[in-house]
Amino acid sequence: MKSTFKNVWPYQKDPLNLSVAKIEGAIPFYETVMGFQVVSRSEAPVKSAVLERDGIQIGLAENGGDPTQDGCFFEVDNADNAFAELRANGLAQEEPNFTFQSYGPTYKVFFVVAPDGLCYCLGERQ
Repeated sequence: MKSTFKNVWPYQKDPLNLSVAKIEGAIPFYETVMGFQVVSRSEAPVKSAVLERDGIQIGLAENGGDPTQDGCFFEVDNADNAFAELRANGLAQEEPNFTFQSYGPTYKVFFVVAPDGLCYCLGERQ
C-alpha cells in the first residue's frame, strides 16, 4: 500500500534545513521507514543531506538546532495507505490516532516522531 507524498511544508522556515544531532544516525529511518532516498550530501558549511521521495525534498543538517522543535507537514494522497506503508516499513507506532485538522482545507492527519526527534504530520486533504 504505497502512498504518494504530494507536498511538504516546514513547521519553521526551511524543509531543507531540519536539525538533527547526527546525519548518519538519522538517515536510515528516512530511507527504511519513510521511503526517502538520499540525493546529495554536503560537509560544509555543516554536515547535511538532502532526501527525496515522490518529487519532494527535505534536508537534514547538523546545524545545532533542536530537532524536537521542528518537522514538516506532508500532504499525502491517502492517509490510511501512508500509515500502513510506514508500519510495513518498520514504524513502531501501533495506531495512527487519526484526527481532523484545518490548515485552510481540512486534512485527516496522523503524527510520526522520528528517532532524531523531528515530528512529522502526514495528512490527506478531505
